[in-house]
Amino acid sequence: MAESDRFNTIAGWTLAAGIVALGLSAVSSGYFQADKHHAPKEEGKAEGGAAAAVPIETLLASADPAKGEAAFKKCTACHTANQGGANGIGPNLYGVLGDNIAEGRGGFAFSDALKGKGGKWDFAKLNEWLTSPKTFAPGTKMSFAGLPDAAERANLMAWLNTQGSNLPLPAAPAAPAAGAAGAAAAPAAVVGDAAAGEKSFAKCKACHTANPGGANGIGPNLAGVYGDSVAQGRGGFAFSDALKAKGGKWDDASLDAWLTNPKAYAAGTKMTFAGIADAQERANVIAYLKTAK
Repeated sequence: MAESDRFNTIAGWTLAAGIVALGLSAVSSGYFQADKHHAPKEEGKAEGGAAAAVPIETLLASADPAKGEAAFKKCTACHTANQGGANGIGPNLYGVLGDNIAEGRGGFAFSDALKGKGGKWDFAKLNEWLTSPKTFAPGTKMSFAGLPDAAERANLMAWLNTQGSNLPLPAAPAAPAAGAAGAAAAPAAVVGDAAAGEKSFAKCKACHTANPGGANGIGPNLAGVYGDSVAQGRGGFAFSDALKAKGGKWDDASLDAWLTNPKAYAAGTKMTFAGIADAQERANVIAYLKTAK
């Protein structure tokens, strides 16, 4: 949450828990803008956790286009999606699903990296692009790091499909038979210990306070941070653009994702802290922050 180098270093010790995945480069105001540089926007479940096991085809089957349209509002600074809409920093996206990758779009200037991909924008390719543009097209100029929230990506693709495409949804894979593989059962959630978390928070006091009305320092006061908007308020603390672009709330998932790897959660953050590998300690800190109101 805190954005100076020292704040970011300590903030990792104060925040924790989560995963959320999905989107379309629309959410970063940069979908399909392979040659443009934008601040990433998103929020969502990380692909590395339990939610990552859900195939995108399954998520598309229950995706909500209305939520996808709401997510696309984050992209309108760079994109239009209406028929005949003008290109801007990024191309008009009307009918993009099923269209050739990096072709047409009113003569939009795509990067050679994206033009070299070939093929069409189907649901699978759009999902790959949104997850990590630089992995999908190495050499792309796209600065957006990717959307980890798979559900958001599905909602966004579902809405874009209503904008001049109307492709049939891919078939969702069959669910495994109940009890077929005991090893596949979801792991038990880690239960945090607030008292242990308060001890861990002692490491953070050089930069943070957590008492109601406490002053900001190198990092912001963290009283009531659980459930609060990411990178907003906190007495006017100056957060980085990378973190401000995340949106959403500091819940168990987002706090854990931040704590696990700040640079993966908000690419471009000044946070030098590499992350807390111990899931139990992260859960403890989150449990403590829930009590700091």
